[in-house]
Amino acid sequence: MEEDSSRSPVVAGVSQVSFLQRTLERLSSTQSLKLSAEDEAPVAVIALQRYLSEHSDEQQQELHNYTYDVTVTDGAWRAKCFVHPCLNHLVLANTLRTGADVSVTQCSFVYNERRLGHGYICIEKLRCGAETSVVLPRVNDVSSLPMLIKHGMEGSVLLHSDVPLQVSRKHYLSLWNNDDPEGDVWTSGSSSSDTVLDVSKITLLSSLESCFRSTWKPLPLLVKIIHKSRLRYYGKFGLKIDYPYQAYFEVADQSGTMSLVLWNELCPEFYQRLNVGTVLYLQNYTLKQSYSNRSRPQMDHHRLKTFNSIEICLNPRNPASVITVVSPKSVLPQWGLPEVAYLFTPRSELEKLVNNSACDVICLVTFVGRVERVKSKGNKGPEKYWTYRWVHAMDGTSHHPFILEIFSSSQPEIFNCICPMTYLVCTQMRVCQVEGSSPYLTSSCETETFITGYHKSKPYVSDPRVKSFIQWTKTLKDNVVLQKTAVGGHYCFPRPPKIFTQSATDASAHVSLVAAADLKKELKTLQYREHKQLAIQGQITAVRYMRTPKTTASQGTQETGVPDVSTDVCLPDTHHHSAAEQTLCPTSLSAEKISGSGRKRRVQTRKVTQASSDCDGAASKRRAGLEKPGPRREQEENNSNSESEEDQDVEHSLQLQNPNQDSDVLSWESSSWPRQRREVSEHLRHGGLFQDSISQRFTFDAKIVLLQRSNLQPTHWTPEQNADTIPPMACPGYYQVTILGINKQIAVDAAFFPIVSADEPRAVGLPQDPHGNTMLSCLSSGFLCPLSVTTSHGDSALPKPEEILATAGELEETHVVCILDLCHLGGDEVEVLLNKVYRVTEVSLS
Repeated sequence: MEEDSSRSPVVAGVSQVSFLQRTLERLSSTQSLKLSAEDEAPVAVIALQRYLSEHSDEQQQELHNYTYDVTVTDGAWRAKCFVHPCLNHLVLANTLRTGADVSVTQCSFVYNERRLGHGYICIEKLRCGAETSVVLPRVNDVSSLPMLIKHGMEGSVLLHSDVPLQVSRKHYLSLWNNDDPEGDVWTSGSSSSDTVLDVSKITLLSSLESCFRSTWKPLPLLVKIIHKSRLRYYGKFGLKIDYPYQAYFEVADQSGTMSLVLWNELCPEFYQRLNVGTVLYLQNYTLKQSYSNRSRPQMDHHRLKTFNSIEICLNPRNPASVITVVSPKSVLPQWGLPEVAYLFTPRSELEKLVNNSACDVICLVTFVGRVERVKSKGNKGPEKYWTYRWVHAMDGTSHHPFILEIFSSSQPEIFNCICPMTYLVCTQMRVCQVEGSSPYLTSSCETETFITGYHKSKPYVSDPRVKSFIQWTKTLKDNVVLQKTAVGGHYCFPRPPKIFTQSATDASAHVSLVAAADLKKELKTLQYREHKQLAIQGQITAVRYMRTPKTTASQGTQETGVPDVSTDVCLPDTHHHSAAEQTLCPTSLSAEKISGSGRKRRVQTRKVTQASSDCDGAASKRRAGLEKPGPRREQEENNSNSESEEDQDVEHSLQLQNPNQDSDVLSWESSSWPRQRREVSEHLRHGGLFQDSISQRFTFDAKIVLLQRSNLQPTHWTPEQNADTIPPMACPGYYQVTILGINKQIAVDAAFFPIVSADEPRAVGLPQDPHGNTMLSCLSSGFLCPLSVTTSHGDSALPKPEEILATAGELEETHVVCILDLCHLGGDEVEVLLNKVYRVTEVSLS
């Protein structure tokens, strides 16, 4: 093992021979090492890195499309290890994540048989620990810890550098999408040339079409970048290209505009150095026919001729293109390069724009939603995800904010730092006009975003609209604007239409109506921060109002890994724990009881047993309305369990759904639900509300922590800030709604928390037709009527939960279509929110 006395770590409380050292020494004499409880010691995950797998497992392709390297530390050493593919599901659920401790229970050492001096530790089984690491607080600087390497392999660059352990891959991908540059291979900063250029023999873009397919070698080009697209990764299994990237630019000279394509390893070298306004001197480029099936920026406002038949290709070889980035001070006016033009649109004129037209905006951010993921459509390679977030921002021209759906634009340093009170510029946004709702803007492939700190020297700073916006911001007071800010929480826009339409010809244009069994599958396959919106039909059989608890439960542990028998299928033997620590759903168990049962996974899908029927039968006596159970009744219900483990699991699940004994319970259930409950085969219990579901007021003191919570789990661990300054969430409670599938075989719980104030981000753009505040009208509209601007969620003008539940009788035997928002929040936390309920009179077939 590599031991450098000059870098010997000094860490309080760590023995001279660390856990990682001892483990590596033992691996030299055995193929696979199983660690007993006495041998185990926690190690902290400080990096989790993803790359395309070498081989695809057809049976579990989605799990094995990508491979992960994990860097762990025991406080004295760092070790870069390979994550066995059987553990991939832990990464996809964000259970195995940076900043948390794990206990390695089985590992092996794998030698590369095709390369001398290369091998690595493969983690085959592990157990995930508590939320808070016990290892990392002991380390002052993680990067200063020495890397643990087996003796004889000290020269292995892969173990030291930012390169995958699987030698066939040369670079890492971003952990949660394929659009963002990731790792040291990406050159940043501006490296421009001050050399004198010979521009006497250049050619114009207008001349290139005539020399296409000819033997004449094109002369150099002198062009300016006027648009930049996000990166496109096209890697797939069997593709023998080390850096399968592509990026489009629109370049212009005095004769017009043309597309330029940057290929493969030129992307890591140049993509972050080529920006809008950059002047390029290009040699050894090639021409090819334009790819027609791609999006293009709208450039009519540039008033330049566009050449769309061919595009310029810059390749790393055959021939190797020569790219010279010209220094801004070396650009001469006589070159005749056009100025970059923008099309800034004020919020007051947004309604006038036609659907899918492009515009640029500058605005002051007031709300930033959490980052979510959605599966990309039409992707033929390995499954990939787009990441996006919702933003509200004002520009002073209207009382209504811009509603922006911002997708990752290969600018992670900006995308992850969008926060309230920052000046935001978004270019090439596309207008989405929605019937019955406010218009919103969504990203295009050519969208770029810039926030405070990134505006310097950008071409738009001299635009009159930008100057006007800056003047408006000088009239604002920070403390006034801060009162209208928010970060994170569930947000979905636009609201579903008044009429639910199912089209037999174009199902992709509407929310998918799925069977209850399909909903179960969707919940099971959901990945971390993946958002889906689905519809199911059935009837609402029970509603319970759940008050926000005052205390939370402790975190459990879970274990998973490779089966001991090599012939077995690699499936997890995971025992998950309750998500009670983060959920806002009250629990009737004390913290001690929950901690003691933490190693037993909470039953999300339960088989109906006699024990649960007895509990449900007791609860059904309160179905007529708002009877509050007494202590004896609660105790009887909580103790109604059998001796079998299955019945104990069911009872444990029921207890987790019950309220605290010191809180009031308001509930309603249909007269037929006690009988139907005994007949259903499964009850999907995902009806809790989580901390990540509720937006929080933004403060500058809590900025870093709020951004960390609303962003995706990072690839590399960084010390977290103190969260004591985060303002408390304003959510007194929510409704847990039980939906019975139309065939009465499967039931599902969903949380419904109506909008109660016009100050909430979810109220922006909400159709606010008056309604009677019945249970059904609230479920249909999503809000309590009337909404008013108030900082208090206890407005006496709004109906109380007991008043709303008193009207729930109209749900009896009512056939409805329910729109559900699903989002995996990490670990065991799966958010199932009821977005809207349609009666059959509000459903249309086309």
